[in-house]
Amino acid sequence: MKNYYFVSILIILLLGSMAVEAQQLPEIEMVFVSGGPYTMGCSFEQASLCEDNEIPAHVVNVSDFYIGKYEVTQALWKAVMGSNPSADKGDNKPVEYVNYYDVLTFIGKLNALTGKNYRLPTEAEWEFAARGGMITQRTLYSGSNNLDSVANYHRNSNRNLKPVGSKKPNELGIYDMSGNVREWCADVPESYELSESGKISNPKGLGAYGSTSRIVRGGSVTSYENKCRVSARDKCDENLRVDYLGFRLVLDER
Repeated sequence: MKNYYFVSILIILLLGSMAVEAQQLPEIEMVFVSGGPYTMGCSFEQASLCEDNEIPAHVVNVSDFYIGKYEVTQALWKAVMGSNPSADKGDNKPVEYVNYYDVLTFIGKLNALTGKNYRLPTEAEWEFAARGGMITQRTLYSGSNNLDSVANYHRNSNRNLKPVGSKKPNELGIYDMSGNVREWCADVPESYELSESGKISNPKGLGAYGSTSRIVRGGSVTSYENKCRVSARDKCDENLRVDYLGFRLVLDER
């Protein structure tokens, strides 16, 4: 009986401690994205700028989800992890110098603190959100055809990170999807393929067996214009840590 009470007290203290820590986290602002079908990849507004890995354009359907209004900041990373790996320091700047496994560790700890189920976006979710979801204006970049208005990239940033939200948002009110840092996605890279029906629901790239790469999306302060387009895609080794690579969170419909 004494052991039972001792264990119960430990659990109460642990839960109380987690609740206190969760209350101390910076606010995580999420934007609701109403799901639906869209043309992923080299759609007409991308003109002749598409690269081979964006072809063929194809219709996919995504379910409702929430996505981070901003890229994960250094302040949030520090609150969860107790340290800051970023080279270009600033609480309101996006965290960087984090590899795919660092991100998974962070998300696991964040979920334990909050009791929620945050995760990385799939590539299809990321592009859908960057395009403006179902209210898209079909722009070249996320929120505009004028890159300077929505992104910090090589031409206007002096290759220095900027506080999140320092440029205009896209149609959904999401910031920095064409600039600041590139963003990890959950998918292992693979070529686009069409299903027999011509529409794929909630696709997630599984890639070749033994792949050690993940999709990264969005432009960064080191990116040239073509890499800032909403359909531009790339891949990085899961162990890579560099000063232009961060991430944003997704939360399934609540």
